[in-house]
Amino acid sequence: MPLAEPRPPQPATRSSPSLCAYSGEPECSPLFLFQRNRLRAIQSRTIPAREVSLPLNRSIGRWAFTALVVNTIVGSGIFGIPTPLNAVVERASPIAMILAGLAIGLMMACFAEVASSFTEPGGAYLYTRTAFGRFAGMQIGWFSWLAPMGTSAAAANLFTDYLSAFLPFATTTAGRATIITALFLFLAVANCLGVKVGANLSSVFTIAKLLPLATLIALGLAYFFGHPEVFQHAQPAPPGFSPWVSAMLLLSFAYAGFENALLPSGEVKNPQRTVPFALAAGLLLCITVYALVQFVDVAVIGTAPVDRPLASVASILIGKAGVIFVTLAALISTFGHLSAVLLATPRLTYSLAERDDFPKIFARLHPRFETPYVSILAFSALTCLLAISGTFRWAIAMASGAVIVIYAAVCASLIQLRRGHSTHPTLRLPFGPAIATFCIAIALVLLVRLTLREGFLLLVTFAIATIHWLFVRNRSHVPDPTLPKVESLS
Repeated sequence: MPLAEPRPPQPATRSSPSLCAYSGEPECSPLFLFQRNRLRAIQSRTIPAREVSLPLNRSIGRWAFTALVVNTIVGSGIFGIPTPLNAVVERASPIAMILAGLAIGLMMACFAEVASSFTEPGGAYLYTRTAFGRFAGMQIGWFSWLAPMGTSAAAANLFTDYLSAFLPFATTTAGRATIITALFLFLAVANCLGVKVGANLSSVFTIAKLLPLATLIALGLAYFFGHPEVFQHAQPAPPGFSPWVSAMLLLSFAYAGFENALLPSGEVKNPQRTVPFALAAGLLLCITVYALVQFVDVAVIGTAPVDRPLASVASILIGKAGVIFVTLAALISTFGHLSAVLLATPRLTYSLAERDDFPKIFARLHPRFETPYVSILAFSALTCLLAISGTFRWAIAMASGAVIVIYAAVCASLIQLRRGHSTHPTLRLPFGPAIATFCIAIALVLLVRLTLREGFLLLVTFAIATIHWLFVRNRSHVPDPTLPKVESLS
């Protein structure tokens, strides 16, 4: 016999402060409560799921989030990538920087449309889970968690290498472990104190890392106008299409990282408008800086292979102090990159735990600062251990392919979300499905160029995520969010 909606209990008054305990009213009986809870459980299975309300503090503004995007892209790689890029496409390397940035921009545009439909944290994991289900979402979740963990461990070791130029203690085993531990402890505490503290720290280091690069660019352009013959004598680009594909594979990792900036979108003010703006502005700035740095490198020292290209450039432009200048810039850039990753990535495990795809402890918020402190501390501790042990090398190789898999998954999510949901995103990309299909094709071409070792590590990560899914697939889990309508955002 179907259950009727029971009459709700009358509110208690001052004269009878505990009616439900003492009055004996039928609506306060155990049978009534059982029927009410049963009816609500039935309704919860038939009413479409609404967006999960996450009690995070939205305190990241438009420019702070733009700085976070730049900070996650511009890391230590810019101090070493000019030489391998010159080896691939020679004098055309600045053009390759621009073309690769535009190609990544197409993928970023797909990210921007998909992200504009969500207000919760989770980034690519949440988008893929909503579009294709729990299994696909957990795969992307694992790729999105382990990739920045490995690259951050590598960045921490690079930080100690540069620091050893000023502090010989960093070259010892104990010194290296002490510095890496202190580094992650400081960043973890800063982010546990509040997302605004972490975002401000990221903004400060974004400015601090861009100023030395801007100085190097300005001095390099002035040098070029006085000595244009160096650029003219550089080797031209080799013929054929293959070198450009190799350059794209190399630069896809140089521009990677913006996907990590999307993870704390649950703490961004008006994320459906802020996120697309920050992605576009951040990428435009990164393309400009990368292309000009590459141009200055070719204009000052040509395309000859050197171990530390920007240090060689600075030694010509500034003199002996140039090496110290670049070393300091590398320290600042590496530290800034780590601060951005420590701000963004723990929000992924928070989102996974909120949907019962990770242990619930990762969803705990600090009672005072409203930050996912367990996720922050766990990510910091594991990354610190990887950096100290040196076992992070496998994760770096895996990260190269993981980034491409993540990008392809989000591009595919754009197509699926347009077909499977009646609501529309705040930002609607013209010819979105066609652009997404083109980006997926680019990703497949790049995946084919991976080495056997990198492909094997991708399979290992896939296997880990699959085993995890087998353990949690029968658990109750939070439904995927209902995508908001555009009209409600005005």
